Amino acid sequence: MTSSGTPPDGRAARWAGQRERRRREFVEAGMRAIARYGPEASTEQIADEAGVARTRIYKHFADTADLQRAIALRAAEMIGAQFTPLWGSSHTARGMVHATIGAHIEWLSEHRELYQYLMRQSVTGPRDVVADVKTAIARQLTALFEYYLGLFSVDQNIGETIAYGLVGLVESATARWLDAPRGIERADLRDLLARWVWSIIDDTLRANGIALNPDAPLSELDFRRVGETP
Repeated sequence: MTSSGTPPDGRAARWAGQRERRRREFVEAGMRAIARYGPEASTEQIADEAGVARTRIYKHFADTADLQRAIALRAAEMIGAQFTPLWGSSHTARGMVHATIGAHIEWLSEHRELYQYLMRQSVTGPRDVVADVKTAIARQLTALFEYYLGLFSVDQNIGETIAYGLVGLVESATARWLDAPRGIERADLRDLLARWVWSIIDDTLRANGIALNPDAPLSELDFRRVGETP
């Protein structure tokens, strides 16, 4: 014990690590409860899934909103883990768009209860947890777009605007499709959204004088200035 009455750094670090571990365990219990009980899963059901009393959860979370945000951040991590391997340089631009959108549609389809839970909390809770997830995805895309825009000597400041716009387009269209597919198959939705997304990206590049070959490996940077002979 130090003269100030606080535990030594080693003990403080161990306690912080234990606290973080318990928070993760409760978040995972929340995921299981949502899968079991649906988007209406309550804090009591999450506590039951974790095998503790509800009050125990509040020893590790400030309130229900804090728990909901932690679940939203975990969902964002899961989506990011699914997307990141798709963003390698071996993909073509068009192939990367198709793969990313396909993965997003697949994730939302397989975690529909979780997504609906997040949507529900965004409406009834004190914060928009779905916006937290979309922001996390958009930030990853922003970094990706800024990297390639820099290679093309295009203003990188537009990368964030493009990223947030595309995430909003794909997320809202897919969310509506989950509720009312109207006979549209998953592959058809992917192709439709991918065509729209590529059109936006292509238009942005062309407005800055770049014509990118969408079917060439990105590692080769097969592009030309608009107006040049192919």
